[in-house]
Amino acid sequence: MYVHVNAAVSVDGKLSTPRREQVRISGPEDFDRVDEIRAEADAVAVGVGTVLADDPRLGLDDSDRAAARREAGRPPAPARVVFDSRARTPSDARLLAGDAETYVLASEAAPTADRERLRAAGATVLVAGEEQTAPQPALAALADHGVDRLMVEGGGELIFSLFDAGVVDELTVYVGSLVIGGRDAPTLADGEGFVDRASFPELALQAVDRLDDGVVLSYAVE
Repeated sequence: MYVHVNAAVSVDGKLSTPRREQVRISGPEDFDRVDEIRAEADAVAVGVGTVLADDPRLGLDDSDRAAARREAGRPPAPARVVFDSRARTPSDARLLAGDAETYVLASEAAPTADRERLRAAGATVLVAGEEQTAPQPALAALADHGVDRLMVEGGGELIFSLFDAGVVDELTVYVGSLVIGGRDAPTLADGEGFVDRASFPELALQAVDRLDDGVVLSYAVE
């Protein structure tokens, strides 16, 4: 499976405020770039923290892109994916609405009642991991459901876990012209962190493009 991580951060690498409040970091040009990446993907993934904080829709904004997918014999919108170890996604979350498939990747530790609640709300619940949703089994489960290209939009805990598992192929980061600050503000890659140089993921810079009042950094992951 090809995994493309995309995120927008402040100059100091923050995804949102210390209160986990969403901040508009980019603008219309970058929103269109993100929509194009979504249109190319089979599925778009976020962690449950992003669902609880932002309630994203994860759909396409451009109707022409949806039409092009349909003409190519694909669903008009990519599937939605939530990495959600304890099945905490609300039943009224926006990504459960509409016709696009939604996958919730839970662990065996997720309460059975919550798994059934999400199934009743229209989600396909896949179990991948014992205490936590594990990246490699999760991606294998998605591949079994026809997902070959996955776009990941955050948050930092999920992004770190995917880098830690060595499954990321491409990273694009929009860096906006603002400073958020705060030692507790979420960053591009949270989690436990890498502790020595040998374990750092190796990135190869492919392009630098100016959009809105910021830049997009594009990397291949080696």
